[in-house]
Amino acid sequence: MNVDTIGKEAEGLLTWAGLLAALEAGHRLPRAEIADLLLYRGTDTLLDRAAWIDGLGSLVKVGTIVPGNAARGKPTVNGIVNLFDDTTGELTALVDFHLVTKWKTAGDSLLSASRLARKDSRQFLLVGAGTVARSMVEAYRSIWPDARFTVWSRSRATAEAMGLPVAEDLEAAVKAADVICTATMAADPIIKGDWLQPGQHLDLIGAYTPAMREVDDTAMSRARVFVDARATTIHHIGDLMAPLASGAITEADVLADFYDDPALFTRRSADDITIAKNGGGAHLDLMTATYIAKAWADRT
Repeated sequence: MNVDTIGKEAEGLLTWAGLLAALEAGHRLPRAEIADLLLYRGTDTLLDRAAWIDGLGSLVKVGTIVPGNAARGKPTVNGIVNLFDDTTGELTALVDFHLVTKWKTAGDSLLSASRLARKDSRQFLLVGAGTVARSMVEAYRSIWPDARFTVWSRSRATAEAMGLPVAEDLEAAVKAADVICTATMAADPIIKGDWLQPGQHLDLIGAYTPAMREVDDTAMSRARVFVDARATTIHHIGDLMAPLASGAITEADVLADFYDDPALFTRRSADDITIAKNGGGAHLDLMTATYIAKAWADRT
């Protein structure tokens, strides 16, 4: 059985409900110790992410990002996830890098949306049309089976390739949506706070460096703001760093992360505008990879 066949068989064992349960259980354990290592060779990157959760285990997720591989007809991202036993430190599993990343990234934002988006949400707007956006369609539908999706992308051809209705006007599409999911590589805000409407929920996924932003200061100041983990977002990602630096928000305006009491990570009223920033720390990789490995070990 080759790697691709194993990956497809493993994914068939997973459910979004099962992953959310695993993420919630993981956040009831002690806070993770995490560290990242990045090495560079020109445009190439070696990414090494590590996490240890007492009572769950430890993980080292290693990946290479080689943009030049696109011209070679090879994947630009390659890697592996190593899982280690919490007690003995022995290697317990090697898990596919892309499988973990897909489920971790989508599951992170799905957990936020499950707590913050209105239960009667129907109109979902995907801003960005890449791999993450495709995963979010599947994830959102696990909770909102009647969801209607629209996609907007700077590249119309990329948006059309998703096979969903394509938004012509981003402002109009934002105003019409119940849930807005951004999964872009934007350096400057593409969602304006003046466009937001009462009752909307935004899942911010794309920005992951201090130089990247998907929403402006007005959006952050109008919304009730949540993050997956304060430690990996507040001082690391432009969507939070910039409005903190400008005074549009304070750290106290970040109301909760997944380690807090779930009663704090919730919508107060139907008119709340909520924003959840997905930082995707290595502790989430560990929780997700452990869920995947257990599903594989328990298969019949």
